[in-house]
Amino acid sequence: MAIGGGSIGGGTARPTPQQPSQDMSEPTPSSSASASPEAEILAALGTRLVVLVGMMGAGKSTIGRRLAARLHLPFLDADTEIEAAAGMAIPEIFEIHGEPHFRDGEARVIARLLEGGPAVLATGGGSFMREETRRRVSDKAVSIWLKADADIIMRRVKRRADRPLLQTADPAATVGRLIDEREPLYQRADITVASRDVPHDKIVDECIEALHARLCGQAAPPEAAAGIMGALR
Repeated sequence: MAIGGGSIGGGTARPTPQQPSQDMSEPTPSSSASASPEAEILAALGTRLVVLVGMMGAGKSTIGRRLAARLHLPFLDADTEIEAAAGMAIPEIFEIHGEPHFRDGEARVIARLLEGGPAVLATGGGSFMREETRRRVSDKAVSIWLKADADIIMRRVKRRADRPLLQTADPAATVGRLIDEREPLYQRADITVASRDVPHDKIVDECIEALHARLCGQAAPPEAAAGIMGALR
């Protein structure tokens, strides 16, 4: 079904990055003793993206922007790109066309973004449930699950009215049900980092450490162990 003059995600052009990228035509060699962890991660990523998955309220957009800045990569938010493609807000898409239509468009948008080269991509909470999306992420990206407990999620989302799946009589019960349904699939992400009430930069540091451990073969320092869980599958 067409929305706003075309189907969600039907275009092929890559969107304008929300965070300017740095010229990486000559990345710092990973073997250099002076190379930073960020430079080594960039060299090891090649054309892949870093994709953040997890529940609503886990901090994917907030952490994603800061992580992209640290890596000098564009930041992309799948929900923002879906709204741009549809010409309407996500709650409107749910209300007018229903969740199945939204999920189909979401999968097309993410597939397009994954073809655009290196970036940090924050995805919607339900996107990783679709097998074809998980397969594309596995092929084109390194995935990080930002794992957040139910109480943290509720504190972060309770004041927002733009969460269609929480427009229920008992939002806390809905969050609990979604966690039970989704966590077995979130666990398939390459890296898991605990999203909790600490400074954002600490979570970003742990993402950098886990990415470096996975891509560059070096273990994360002991002090990161409390936040990084299952850095390698």
